[in-house]
Amino acid sequence: MLLPAQIIQKKRDGKALTEEEIRFFINGFTSGELPEYQMSALAMAICFQGMNFDETMWLTRAMVESGKIVEWKGRAGTFYADKHSTGGIGDKVSLILAPLVAACGVKVPMISGRGLGPTGGTLDKLESISGFNVNLSLDDFKRITDRVGCCMIGQTAEIAPADKKFYALRDVTATVSCLPLIVASIMSKKLAENVDGLVLDVKWGSGAFMRTRETSADLAKALVEVGKRYGKKVCALQTDMNQPLGRRIGNALEVRECIEIMNGSTQADDLLEVTLALSAEMLLMAGAAKNVAAAREILQKKLANGEALHKFAEMIAVQGGDAKVCDDWKRLPSTKQAKPIPAPKTGFVQSIECDQIGYAVIVLGGGRRVAADKVDFAVGFEEPKKIGDAVKAGEPLMIMHYNDETRAAEATRMVRDAYRIEDKEVNTRLPLIVQKIE
Repeated sequence: MLLPAQIIQKKRDGKALTEEEIRFFINGFTSGELPEYQMSALAMAICFQGMNFDETMWLTRAMVESGKIVEWKGRAGTFYADKHSTGGIGDKVSLILAPLVAACGVKVPMISGRGLGPTGGTLDKLESISGFNVNLSLDDFKRITDRVGCCMIGQTAEIAPADKKFYALRDVTATVSCLPLIVASIMSKKLAENVDGLVLDVKWGSGAFMRTRETSADLAKALVEVGKRYGKKVCALQTDMNQPLGRRIGNALEVRECIEIMNGSTQADDLLEVTLALSAEMLLMAGAAKNVAAAREILQKKLANGEALHKFAEMIAVQGGDAKVCDDWKRLPSTKQAKPIPAPKTGFVQSIECDQIGYAVIVLGGGRRVAADKVDFAVGFEEPKKIGDAVKAGEPLMIMHYNDETRAAEATRMVRDAYRIEDKEVNTRLPLIVQKIE
């Protein structure tokens, strides 16, 4: 007979757990037979002692098998692929990537998340579109993916319920940033989707959960290895998150930027570069292109001829949203006021505490301090100065969109404090895409 306290003690003392012990804990916690305090104790023990690769694999499998695994009707001759990002500030890649890759004939079912800590959530961005429903049933998710080519929803009760319950517990017990728990959480949802291919965007830097290149690379390798063990085509791109991605930060503002990129009216070089790089990997996996150059050419054509935007509008409409935003972004929520945040001194931007920009969005009301908070979709920032940019005292560091003067004052202070400006020019720029891990 397995005793929870003995399993906790075993991990506390740095010993490896068996698959049976891990499954016992996950199944017991999911069903409610094991109390939260014992799951919390085991999570903390794992944070301190870590897990070997077999343990991480068993934990992932137990979480996958705690719920349903999606069965796709259109499987024959069809490639299903998804992308996951570990999250960042201004990271709105999914909103362009899903319709863009779907326009190339690859099915893109995407189970997304809400904002976590300073990072924005794809679901919150989509819900800034009037009527957009992210709470679809699994049957609707499958039907829309097969019909439209892409569908973006939140985690359903049937998909990896162990992860949903465990994640909420980790969030309040300071056990979120633990590598084996991160791997099991991400991969359990993605493997339960039963896609053929998975591309991972693993961030590093001041706006990422993994602050260093080394820890980010370790996470990327572990995620890829779990996916391969499951027999999936999988690769990861390690990308920079030491500054906001793109030109807008905040839910409705980010949707607007994506629409502008898909209709060709703006160029956000870094955002587009990451989107094309990840999308190209998906096309290669699906056999839709022979090499990266050919894949990029196909993708850029789909952007230029409006097919990606048309696909985005189609997905919005079928999920109950106002698809007319694709023709007129002014239908998105907007703030009462906007004003520049002046730079405190003249010089060059040396570095940005990127996570503080994310927290400033939350202060404005664009994210949640507690789970029950209502989100103000309209607030945020645009045109942020990037690392290496020259700035004069009093010039805008970025433009703030806000509805509340008190919140705006606090957010202004946070943004100014996040920027380090000095006299010397920045001669070396960090690579946007560090490496591919496969």
